[in-house]
Amino acid sequence: MKKDVALVLSSGGPRGIAYIGAIEELVARGYNIHSVAGTSMGSLVGGVFAAGRLAEFKEWIVSLSGWSVFSLMDLSLSKNHFVKGDKIIEAIKQIVPDVDIENLQIPYTAVATDLCTGEEVVFKSGRLFEAIRASISIPTLFRPVQHGMSMLIDGCMVNCLPLNRVERKEGDMLVRMDQNQYLTSKIQLANLEVEMSRLEALLATGSVSQQTYDQTKVGYDQLKQNLSFLEKNTYVKAPFEGVIAAKTYEDGELYGGQPIVVLTQVKKLKALIAVPETYYPLIKEGMKLTVKSDIYPEQTFPATIEVVYPTIDAASHTFQCKVVIPNASEKLRPGMYVTTTLGLGKENTIVVPYQSVEKLIGSNERFVFINENGYAKRVSVKLGQRFDEQIEIIAPEIQPGVEYIHKGQSKLVDGVKIEVK
Repeated sequence: MKKDVALVLSSGGPRGIAYIGAIEELVARGYNIHSVAGTSMGSLVGGVFAAGRLAEFKEWIVSLSGWSVFSLMDLSLSKNHFVKGDKIIEAIKQIVPDVDIENLQIPYTAVATDLCTGEEVVFKSGRLFEAIRASISIPTLFRPVQHGMSMLIDGCMVNCLPLNRVERKEGDMLVRMDQNQYLTSKIQLANLEVEMSRLEALLATGSVSQQTYDQTKVGYDQLKQNLSFLEKNTYVKAPFEGVIAAKTYEDGELYGGQPIVVLTQVKKLKALIAVPETYYPLIKEGMKLTVKSDIYPEQTFPATIEVVYPTIDAASHTFQCKVVIPNASEKLRPGMYVTTTLGLGKENTIVVPYQSVEKLIGSNERFVFINENGYAKRVSVKLGQRFDEQIEIIAPEIQPGVEYIHKGQSKLVDGVKIEVK
């Protein structure tokens, strides 16, 4: 059975060619590389592997002579770089097709650095060789790459080992804690298994008592259960697919209570939305809605209501729903602000200026005033949905055609005679 691994390749310059042999050895030993992330030379070898052309690339690299390598160096007279870098990329394109990253055989990520801001730039989509060329742009050696309004250079300037950019599958090992206790228990269990085999044979011939056998069996079962517990807590595996968003400790550091790594689910996001209580009877689990972000003004994202929570917030008169948002394109990100639209059909309602609704001091009761035959009448209302400066009000007395008082209402009392001007 193959073992799934996520591959992360660092920089290394010409020595990074050794990654080819490392990948071949992993595959030969039965490992299934299901995703790859790389920076600098690692992004080149990782991209070639993700495109399924590692063998052809290796054959080409081995065939190069010293003069061939020199001929690929398109030298430049610029003050900030020696090599343009176009010739070598075009030569590799003859072996590895320049495809969209989204269409590669396995998920691939390359890392570059914004020369002006020093920020990390992550390529998970777009053209493969645009990402590779940006990631390998070693300062002063290769010409920086223009990407939109940015100039990009070698990704190793900000992230030499992009562990936080590679996709992890459910079941991937994230952390290996100290193994001493686990390995000791494993040896003890192996010895006890041999002892149990002997006791079973002796019990069958009547050479040992049932009591002795049962006592040993209890110890064996306890040790086996303890070993299972130690394995889960020594080799911490991913409970779901995602990316590592944070790493608190370096290798070999003593654990101090903080999360070791933070695994974030990106391809399926969840959000909590607040819905006015008047819509509670209409909202059901499984209902469809749309999500929109200001970052993508022309695009909407489908979502589904997963959970409708049963309690109402007394202060806001809303209830919460948990929404699931499929995010295979990874355009949306955890923490990003979005708005939701839930279609419940059209309904006529009455809205008034929000500032015209009064609140009874010492309670949550809201009320307004209407004109009833020349006298002010106070009417208790429930608040519905708010639309900018307008608010929906609900009360049996408030119907179309009723004269609503929205100026000077704070000076009125119930039953006072009014004059309409």
